Amino acid sequence: MRIPEKIVEDIVKEASLKMSDANYSAVLVGGFVQTQGPAAQYISASAEEMGGAEEVVNAIFHTALLAECFKRTNNQTIGEMSFEILDKVSDGDRKEKLRLRQPALLQYIETNIEDESMAKTVMLFSLAMDLLS
Repeated sequence: MRIPEKIVEDIVKEASLKMSDANYSAVLVGGFVQTQGPAAQYISASAEEMGGAEEVVNAIFHTALLAECFKRTNNQTIGEMSFEILDKVSDGDRKEKLRLRQPALLQYIETNIEDESMAKTVMLFSLAMDLLS
């Protein structure tokens, strides 16, 4: 199911308000790492090309926010993004595939993520979550 722009906007607004709580991003990132082991391993392996550990945490934060969009739209959490799922969606032009399947998520990524490597990784995870939803 395609995620409406309004859902993405609402999640982003809520996250902006919650950012004043120092624990918010830590809980969001930690929860993602606990429930998405293979994805967390994949992104950790890309740490150097993304610019280090801080950028990995930022990528996980963005991905966790987008997972919230899927959760709210579909009224269920995303299943585990296994290596097989990640491999399945990794071929081809990720940006174009995301534009066709989840344009609101692509808009979020293009607006909020400047680093090309991080954007490609978050696009990959978005495609995997789309496949799982």
